[in-house]
Amino acid sequence: MNHIHPFRRLGVLALVGAAALTLTTACSEDSDAPAGNAAAAAAGGPEPKTIEGAKIAAQTVFDRFSGGDFAGAWEMYTAAGKQAISKDDYVKLNQACSRKGLAIQLTSARMDGQNRAVVIAKQLVAAQSYTMVYEGDAWKLEPAKEGLALYQQGAARAIAAQKRAGTCANQ
Repeated sequence: MNHIHPFRRLGVLALVGAAALTLTTACSEDSDAPAGNAAAAAAGGPEPKTIEGAKIAAQTVFDRFSGGDFAGAWEMYTAAGKQAISKDDYVKLNQACSRKGLAIQLTSARMDGQNRAVVIAKQLVAAQSYTMVYEGDAWKLEPAKEGLALYQQGAARAIAAQKRAGTCANQ
């Protein structure tokens, strides 16, 4: 058994991480953004109020959702989204009815004013638009009106409604 092997792997990962950070910093096209926004966001400061910041946040929400981290996805909802459904009910609803494991890929995005961005995401062959809102120094996902109406029913009723409509993936 080679005891040095795990340390070598960590060294390679550190080099890859440094190279990726250098590459993303060097290739940034957003010359209007103040220097240090990425570092501030990484250190827990405000996220960049740019289309790139909105896209990164949106992809994070999509990754959490498709990976089954529903509590993590809920954390990235707007205040109105969080008021419509508790974290526990959101997790129950999505554990019962969502399609986990199918990647959701961001395909395009545009700013819609200073505090809003519209992103288009695709899962399999279906594309859908989502709204990201800059709220409290971070980009948050704004649930669609239909989603808010469903969430306000609570988990048990929302699951039953999705099963009746045939939209619950785990029927």
